[in-house]
Amino acid sequence: MLKINAQFITSAASASQFLKSPKPQIAVCGKSNVGKSSFINMLAGQKKLAKVSKEPGRTRLINYFDMGGFILADLPGYGYARVSQAEKLKWAKLLDDFFAKKEAIAHVFSLVDIRHDPTADDVQMAEFLNYHVIPFTVVATKADKLSRAQAQRSIISIAAKLKIGAGNIIVTSSQSGQGCEEVKTKIEQIISLNNQ
Repeated sequence: MLKINAQFITSAASASQFLKSPKPQIAVCGKSNVGKSSFINMLAGQKKLAKVSKEPGRTRLINYFDMGGFILADLPGYGYARVSQAEKLKWAKLLDDFFAKKEAIAHVFSLVDIRHDPTADDVQMAEFLNYHVIPFTVVATKADKLSRAQAQRSIISIAAKLKIGAGNIIVTSSQSGQGCEEVKTKIEQIISLNNQ
């Protein structure tokens, strides 16, 4: 089983500061307040590795974490209404620059909130990753907020909206730890593919 020994490395505000590492890089993206920090903390088995905020739109930089066998890049949340247009454009440029170096990205975990249909931004992100042939897995967060039957219905709906197979969605809850082992198994596959 994947052993994660996590520590924060650095933050990048522009392409010149992007981390270069021989380890495979896995990015985590999603709309503001989807639970990226909680997801990272669940994976790391730490409560405070990534700062969790009640206020959406707090991650304004790309934050890099050394997770042992891989590097995790926490991308700024998209789609948060209460920031200026200039700030939104700055985030968009940062994300564009990051994904432009796609040979450095081993995989992307694209997070969506299981309680809601994917937003237009979520759909755009899935289309973007598909178009640029960047491998990704959709992670549905906050599963503890729904019953198992509701979660199943949600997954079918999310898969249809994102035009992916329901099998390409991992259901997680940072509260209960649901899905954590599944995500780690996926990461082990990604690392072994990269080491071939």
